[in-house]
Amino acid sequence: MSGDALFCHCRPGFEPELAAELAERAAALGHAGYPRTQRGSGFVEYLCDDAAQLARQLPFAALIFARQKLLRLAELRGIDPRDRIGPVLATLDTICSHDRDGAAFGELWVEHPDSDAGRPLSGLARSFGNALRPALRKAGWLSAREQPRLPRLHVVLLDGDHLLLGRSHPGDSAPWPQGIPRLRMHAQAPSRSALKLEEALLVLLDRDERAALLRDGLTGADLGAAPGGWTWVMLGHGLHMTAIDNGPLRPHLFETGRLEHLRADGFRWQPAQPLDWMVCDMVEQPRRVAVRMAAWLREGWCRQTIFNLKLPMKKRWDETRLCLDLLEAQAGRPLTIRARQLYHDREEITVFARPR
Repeated sequence: MSGDALFCHCRPGFEPELAAELAERAAALGHAGYPRTQRGSGFVEYLCDDAAQLARQLPFAALIFARQKLLRLAELRGIDPRDRIGPVLATLDTICSHDRDGAAFGELWVEHPDSDAGRPLSGLARSFGNALRPALRKAGWLSAREQPRLPRLHVVLLDGDHLLLGRSHPGDSAPWPQGIPRLRMHAQAPSRSALKLEEALLVLLDRDERAALLRDGLTGADLGAAPGGWTWVMLGHGLHMTAIDNGPLRPHLFETGRLEHLRADGFRWQPAQPLDWMVCDMVEQPRRVAVRMAAWLREGWCRQTIFNLKLPMKKRWDETRLCLDLLEAQAGRPLTIRARQLYHDREEITVFARPR
């Protein structure tokens, strides 16, 4: 079941950044090809001779500006709205092997780009998915129950008569349709920035890491904490937190008895003894933030960190590479670095880093 392109969802407006990232990473892997996109579309396609091999060589976890990674199997245009199911089944019969042993797919996701043009298709995506799912099972393409070890089949609606078929592997893709985790704003959260850290902990850490690194009794600091959104998240995981900010925090944060507020400059303060965590969402030049985060890791002031880099309006992929290279160079030691533009991010990326 070979594909003809790599397809990635992204934040609308960041198509050039994702296109540049895919082109650079594909070239480094020896793939000659080119990205294709339109600004505001919410997705990028990368066309090359062997997209299936590129999909295997380029893990989703390594991508920064992609919300989801699919192997595009086919593009269907001019579909009769009265029968969208027939063309999908016929295309699968044509492009996929007929000698398969059992169902080829363990789950079906019918999606649309997260864009101005794509969002109105959400209702059609739901109804089409409900109709297509039993037809795929009857034809033997889809398992009767969700099978997490089998590839997913993605149908991406670009218009009422235009769709893409794609495939993803559960272990090499986002676990949510469109790559968007549906998080709700908690009434006690001091600010919407709490959603960024909650998503970062889901995306940048695996289940075992969350269990080991987010538990009662660990210590952390929040640089530039006010009004306390990120502090609130870490307190919720049982940590003892030190909030560093000259501004005020929401009073209810102190009810845990595990919070100390120091009115100090987040770029100057350092802990008296090593902490388990440091988190930072300060609005500052990204290179300055990268250098300061590197100092925390170099000096051993924290065991791991999650922080945001606010990106400029132009050359954002170049600035991203520069900042991440600067982080590791200034840390003076090999680092594990994971970075992603999260759904709840805006003109920024979120980074997890720790010494290897």
